[in-house]
Amino acid sequence: QVQLVESGGGLVQAGGSLRLSCAASGSIFSINTMDWYRQAPGKQRELVASISSRGNTDYADSVKGRFTISRDNAKNTVNLQMNSLKPEDTAVYYCHAHLLPQPGRPFHYWGQGTQVTVSS
Repeated sequence: QVQLVESGGGLVQAGGSLRLSCAASGSIFSINTMDWYRQAPGKQRELVASISSRGNTDYADSVKGRFTISRDNAKNTVNLQMNSLKPEDTAVYYCHAHLLPQPGRPFHYWGQGTQVTVSS
């Protein structure tokens, strides 16, 4: 059974930094994209950053220049380094992966979410 487990959330003051990590485990043949989404209270879940298996990255305009996504294909992990945090970055952050389990078909998997709170 494939699982995504996040870690690294917490409370930080505005201007501070946090690093989120996500590890995919289980019987995995390959992982395509790995992403971080976030959902603030009363808002829809939004894509924050994405990274392909080749390392191509994409960011939401609101986090460009402040957040950096990276992954380790050998370890099936993805990280999100968040700098210059703002109160509006407060949300539950979810790890997402589009992967091919073994056996099975390509599917979307989600982590349980980790809370990030930025105080002003």
